[in-house]
Amino acid sequence: MAKVSEKLFKIFVYGTLKNGEFNHSLLTNANNGFARYIGEGKTVQKYPLIISTRFNIPFLLDKCGRGHNVKGEVYEVDEEMLKKLDELEEYPEYYDREIQDIRMEKKDEVEKCWLYLMRNCPDHLLQKPLLNSYHSSPEFPYKPRSERDSNINIKDEMI
Repeated sequence: MAKVSEKLFKIFVYGTLKNGEFNHSLLTNANNGFARYIGEGKTVQKYPLIISTRFNIPFLLDKCGRGHNVKGEVYEVDEEMLKKLDELEEYPEYYDREIQDIRMEKKDEVEKCWLYLMRNCPDHLLQKPLLNSYHSSPEFPYKPRSERDSNINIKDEMI
């Protein structure tokens, strides 16, 4: 079992890291560090959550005030786990990470949590359906990195 570092961070996940989604095992694997489920919540600010690329990847776009109050899950993680999440999300090269207010569902309290956002995204992405919650589905099945053609640059598909 991994040693828990002293400093813990709250993180809001809205896509493939949620329980039941493909990358959730990253959070449950103690070899990656410490993670503890806190509860469900949603962003206080509205954001556009879309599914894009041929791999059906969920993206939270940095277009505050548009879209919906996005539903997701809050976890408390240690530094080691946060580094693993940064690796998965390719922070800071691809995604950015910032602290946002998340309204917890059961306690009706607001928690300050890290979340990953895509900055400098083209406006045409706002023409895609804007979701309030993500779930991989038969219509839009998420394709994990291990099954993707490594020659395809996701950033190019977003332009």
